[in-house]
Amino acid sequence: MSRTFERFSILLAFAGLASALSVSGTIASAAVTGPVGISATPVELREIIKEAYIYGFPMVDSYRIQYSYFVDSDHPEYKGAWNEVHNVARVFTPQDKAIQTPNSDTPYSFLGADLRAEPLVISVPAIRDRYYSLQFIDMFTHNFAYVGSRATGSDAGNYLLAGPRWHGEVPKGVKSVIRSETDLAFVLYRTQLFGMDDLDAVKKIQLQYGAQTLSRFAGTPSPPTHTAEFVQPLSAEAQRSSPEFFGILNFLLQFAPIHPSETALMDRFAKAGIGAGKQFVVAALTPEQLRAVQAGIADAWNAFAKYKAEQIDTGKKSSADGFGTREFLHNDYLARMSSAVLGIYGNSKEEAHYPVYFTDSEGKPLDGARGRYTVRFEPGKLPPVNSFWSLTMYELPASLLTENTLNRYLINSPMEPQLVRDADGGITLYVQHDSPGENKEANWLPAPKGPFFMVMREYWPKPEALDGTWTAPPAVRTTQ
Repeated sequence: MSRTFERFSILLAFAGLASALSVSGTIASAAVTGPVGISATPVELREIIKEAYIYGFPMVDSYRIQYSYFVDSDHPEYKGAWNEVHNVARVFTPQDKAIQTPNSDTPYSFLGADLRAEPLVISVPAIRDRYYSLQFIDMFTHNFAYVGSRATGSDAGNYLLAGPRWHGEVPKGVKSVIRSETDLAFVLYRTQLFGMDDLDAVKKIQLQYGAQTLSRFAGTPSPPTHTAEFVQPLSAEAQRSSPEFFGILNFLLQFAPIHPSETALMDRFAKAGIGAGKQFVVAALTPEQLRAVQAGIADAWNAFAKYKAEQIDTGKKSSADGFGTREFLHNDYLARMSSAVLGIYGNSKEEAHYPVYFTDSEGKPLDGARGRYTVRFEPGKLPPVNSFWSLTMYELPASLLTENTLNRYLINSPMEPQLVRDADGGITLYVQHDSPGENKEANWLPAPKGPFFMVMREYWPKPEALDGTWTAPPAVRTTQ
């Protein structure tokens, strides 16, 4: 693509501004070191801030979401307490705004796991008639494990989820131990929905998802609990530019023991006052230091924009290249940040593949105010999956589902019987703001009257979807 989307231009414009927001609060189980100590020169400080922002953005953004889900009971998207499974017995709509690019195929269930005191035992029922998955995400946003149709099969089972500091005996009745690098983790459940008349069946499955402490499962005394006074996160807008970002990051690093591969990196970050338990006091910065911090944040966003334009927009990489285990990512922090910006909590490739439409077949940005588009699947060339596929619409700059008269946010494989076939048996989808006509509305994916992008999701993809044998058809512009 020849230019970045409006959303990211806005992000870069924000990056030169400082926020007056402040961070307060401590964690009871860890000491805070005292005043910020910056030993880096302003030139070096700018470089370190750029690196630390790229490294920390997924952590800070993930914390913002989990705070709204599991801490802030006044937040409109609050789900409930930590260490409990919370079900959303519906698919997401434009009213769900906490997570960028949510799917609207699978009702979600959520588990915020606080593993500092003891592990959790997570239970799933036998699920044989549909796809389901549990995606285990640590604070770095690594996808460190899966349970579900692809990963573990359709049988019922109990799985022990343990934090990095736990050493104990595994009781009988546990299939396997899943180990998180961080004290806090997020488990994102997806349960396939075949249609609105199938919702009651999904609800019954969701009610059988369970989580309990290890001591309760084993019938042993509970260990002392750890309490945390969670700090107020920055808003999605403020965290893009505010130096207070690094106070949040320092707080979160207390929950993340240093990985051996990052010892030297954390030593470098310490020169900028960044590290577990440190205070990053923006008011204590000299004017020169503050300018270096602001410039470093802007540099991080410029690096993201360059990566997106050169790697993702050209198809050399997809957002899925930033989702996976630490071993898969090889500590590629820019890929991890980019994927978090473009759609945090995406699946690893083997679980779901995500061809993304940022441009049309001529390389021009998609815009519902200026164009109409078709996406045509040739006969026998639907996405090759073991489970199901979908094509979902997102408006920019929000990267959220978009309101429309049909209340239709995607077209997916369960809808195939209702789609109108072309004369040769292929399927043409109509992607535009206005109706393509009553005879074509079955194949209409409504677009906003403005910039947008689309995400194709291939759940449990077949090898040909991953090795390039099959490629997603282009979005072809049909009118001005």
